[in-house]
Amino acid sequence: MKEISIFIRAEHLPKVTEILNKHNVGGFAFYEVNARGRTKIKEVHEVVRAYMTGRKITPEHEKRTKVETIVPDSSANQIIEDLVKMRSGSEGHGMVFVKEAVNAHEIGTSQSGEVILSGKSGS
Repeated sequence: MKEISIFIRAEHLPKVTEILNKHNVGGFAFYEVNARGRTKIKEVHEVVRAYMTGRKITPEHEKRTKVETIVPDSSANQIIEDLVKMRSGSEGHGMVFVKEAVNAHEIGTSQSGEVILSGKSGS
């Protein structure tokens, strides 16, 4: 099994969701994070107590969406390939990190392993 962590701009979440659904990923989590990477951060208007000061600043971090999922080894490479192929301009859309997941256990049942990743409840 592979744990896939995906860092993207929020507007790309529907496309990532579409890719994960296409590959029958049983579940995933996503949340907003503050991140910094190789992409140049654009200047923004400085805001102090809800008022713009007129100055522009370059923030240290930007808002990104982090998507996390665990997938079977058999579908991991194709999912990663589809994510890496996402395009809507010349600059990068984010990052994909892949780690080995040794095992998975479903709480409240005796099920474990890849069988619990399908999203289908078993007996």
